Amino acid sequence: MSVHGHSIDDYLETIYFLAFPVGEYGPVVRDQPALSARIAEMLGVSKASVSEMMKRLENEGLVERGARKEAILTPRGKDAAERVVRRHRLIECFLTQFLGYTPAEAHEQADQLGQTFSDDMIERTAAQLGHPERCPHGWPVNPDHEREENLRLRPLGDLEPGGRATIIRLAEHDGDLLHWFYDVGLTPGTNVEIAGRADSGDLRLAVEGAHIEASDQAAAGLFVLPA
Repeated sequence: MSVHGHSIDDYLETIYFLAFPVGEYGPVVRDQPALSARIAEMLGVSKASVSEMMKRLENEGLVERGARKEAILTPRGKDAAERVVRRHRLIECFLTQFLGYTPAEAHEQADQLGQTFSDDMIERTAAQLGHPERCPHGWPVNPDHEREENLRLRPLGDLEPGGRATIIRLAEHDGDLLHWFYDVGLTPGTNVEIAGRADSGDLRLAVEGAHIEASDQAAAGLFVLPA
């Protein structure tokens, strides 16, 4: 069931990302609470819609409310959210490896296909893919590995001029931005250096002998391993 076009799984996935923020979601902070206003912003819905869904999630034992009315995943809710995240990433791998979708296209399609894959289908998909470690955008398929890795990674925008790093993951939830990453070659495994600021105020990045201007939003959506 859904509230105003978004399913329980959509909300669980969003709360999960806000609880373990990476890239576009902010700095790495362990167990950061997800506030309703941020959930509404991420999903493009009203605060009233979020409030309605939060009541449902609480009634189903998936979410607790903190002192500031923030959403906190219960152990059961965390397990459910991790299944949603893993399923999404495996479907992205399936779409790129077997159906020829580009990585950016695969994210959009996986959003639509997620609930059509049963648990058995997901496990068969994982086996057919050879149990991939990462989705096309660099995110670990295993959420435990993701959280462990979070502690070593930083948004590219946090680096000082002259700082060098390797791109590990790409922020996914802004479709236009995700397509732009691939269009300009800012993909997982790419080495990048902060060359300074352009006249426009954007960051100037040195990437394999070329220069790319990236907005602060784009730099925040590139999760990197500093050199």
